[in-house]
Amino acid sequence: MLIKISFLAVFVAIMVGVGFYCRRQATDVNGFVLGGRSVGPWLTAFSYGTSYFSAVIFVGYAGQFGWKYGLAATWIGIGNALIGSLFAWSALGRRTRVMSQHISSKTMPEFFGNRYDSKGLKIFASVLVFVFLIPYTASLFNGLSRLFGMAFNVDYTVCVIAMAVVTGIYVVVGGYMATAINDLIQGVIMLVGIAAVVMAVLKTQGGFTAAVEALSQIPAENSAQQGAFTSFFGPDLFNLMGVVLLTSLGTLGLPQMIGKFYAIKDEKSIRTGTIVSTVFALVVAGGCYFLGGFGRLFADKAEYAADGSIIYDSIVPGMLYGLSDVLIAIVVILVLSASISTLSALVLTSSSTITLDFISSLRKKDLKEKSKLSIMRVFVVLFIVISAVIAIIQAKSAVTFIAQLMGISWGALAGSFLAPFLLSLYWKKVTKVAVGVNFVSGAGIMVLNMVAKDIFPSFLQSPLNAGVLAMLLGFVIVPVVSLLTQKTVDANKVDKTFECYDAEVKVKSKHMLEQK
Repeated sequence: MLIKISFLAVFVAIMVGVGFYCRRQATDVNGFVLGGRSVGPWLTAFSYGTSYFSAVIFVGYAGQFGWKYGLAATWIGIGNALIGSLFAWSALGRRTRVMSQHISSKTMPEFFGNRYDSKGLKIFASVLVFVFLIPYTASLFNGLSRLFGMAFNVDYTVCVIAMAVVTGIYVVVGGYMATAINDLIQGVIMLVGIAAVVMAVLKTQGGFTAAVEALSQIPAENSAQQGAFTSFFGPDLFNLMGVVLLTSLGTLGLPQMIGKFYAIKDEKSIRTGTIVSTVFALVVAGGCYFLGGFGRLFADKAEYAADGSIIYDSIVPGMLYGLSDVLIAIVVILVLSASISTLSALVLTSSSTITLDFISSLRKKDLKEKSKLSIMRVFVVLFIVISAVIAIIQAKSAVTFIAQLMGISWGALAGSFLAPFLLSLYWKKVTKVAVGVNFVSGAGIMVLNMVAKDIFPSFLQSPLNAGVLAMLLGFVIVPVVSLLTQKTVDANKVDKTFECYDAEVKVKSKHMLEQK
């Protein structure tokens, strides 16, 4: 217990210390929200990666999808690296940084408002962000309950409150820069931690070869395939691909992820950030899902509901029983790092959105800089409190649907924003009508999936598959509606917006050949 508490105390001290160290860089809105758009490559890359992966991935998704798909669940981590990181940085990094600065936008709702000169889109987008980020944030706390209960034997409420207080302090005091530096520290912990845990868990099963052999002997439900859980694509390829698409492609439409590109310092940061974030995703996400793939070997250590169904959140904690105190301490700090890094990104995104995009838009007079900062800090605290209360209520009661809202939140945000945002960076003909229609479509599909699931075909009743439908449908809705509403486009304004990509810059010969 002394080892575990010591690890935890050092971790908390560093997080809070970084917050106070960065307080001088959070004296205005630009510094508090974007770190003055001067964040270097390593900070940006680790901030992106740690915001991507949370306790939901390590405890919930790794256990659930590892149980369902076996070692094929590793494809989810590979997809997260290649699509959610490599493709995201390549397609969005530079263009987002250039256009967002050109049209003076600090948040995704503000981007839509300024890009299409529409206060309505700005307010609509800010409402979507605030509403759907709350359950997403609440779900982060759920992944900690079993691990902290196992390691410290303390009440879940205490864990939630402590995590909320630590996050609140360093975000309120240090803003984006404190979040970015802490993300780097937390990212290193996650890299070391996941590697150590995978090796330790496999060792309890006699090593990798013995574990794979044992897993190959387990039959899959509703499948005659031999060795389904060790096969290349697993027992259910269709639903596996749905998970890969939602958790990988969906990141291109999440406001807390896109916000990282707004703060990029220079061209070098993009190149380095692309490589670092991709490798980070491959190790962390790939490692988590690979570990979860062996979950069925620990079925006797998992927990089961009254109807005999397995409780997915208990699988990964069950795999950790019997490990040394040092490894348990590392796992606790690993999961805490994953959760706090994502939580800080979410609360910063939500507070800046509700202040800059919602409250400011409803006022006739613009708020002063100090007023905006004060309001954002108040909403950081409020957002954390609401999310913590929801998480505690869910854990202490028989309410289970809150835990399922993670997939619905992700699907609604990505379904609403992915296609409009990506196409807005590349295509001049996108109209504000098309963007608004897609907002309604993306959020509407996921809300219907939550309240009236039976109206969907069986394969779309899963929030994950419904989220994929919402995302892909956007790439039909936005082009079609845009072509039908071209008369609403002011060509001159659009041309001025896209002028930012034509600005000439000087680069060294090692980066580009001289034009003769």
